[in-house]
Amino acid sequence: MIVIMRFLKRQGAFCRSCGLAVFREMQANTLVQGWWGPLSVLVTIFTLLVNLDARSTLLRLPEPTGGWRPPLDPGKPVTKRPAGMIALAPLALLAAAVMSIPVFLIIGWMAGDSSPKPLTVNSCARNDGSWSDQDLKTVPCGSADAQFQVTDPGTGECEEGDYVADLKYSKDGETSLCLHPLDR
Repeated sequence: MIVIMRFLKRQGAFCRSCGLAVFREMQANTLVQGWWGPLSVLVTIFTLLVNLDARSTLLRLPEPTGGWRPPLDPGKPVTKRPAGMIALAPLALLAAAVMSIPVFLIIGWMAGDSSPKPLTVNSCARNDGSWSDQDLKTVPCGSADAQFQVTDPGTGECEEGDYVADLKYSKDGETSLCLHPLDR
């Protein structure tokens, strides 16, 4: 069954109880036996969904009356049979895989770009880290969060009392920038 697939179909004139009994038996068998081939994984999902349409047709039938023999016992619902419980594992894995895609997309969207934003000359910044492990953020110069004004050292060094920003905060990653403390 790993290489080939087989499709079984039961046709006949069924009363509600007999049809439900046959449906539950075949659905339980599909839940256990339908997953083993590479293409069968997709076909099994489709088959299970199509079978639900047959079930809704059966449930619209009236209760059996009369007849030449007693109706079949429908038995336990599919999910309460051992076969249904065994099938919950691949279905749960499939559901987890399908649900993880949007979850990972949302997490990635919320996390955003973790690379530092480049600083520009004459903008203001604050440092949320230590000087050995800088975490510089651009902030409005008029805000209370502004700690430093970004300056360009030109060809020389930063003025005395200024700090040097890590190169990763320059646009090209090679230009030095100075951080002049703001008087607050």
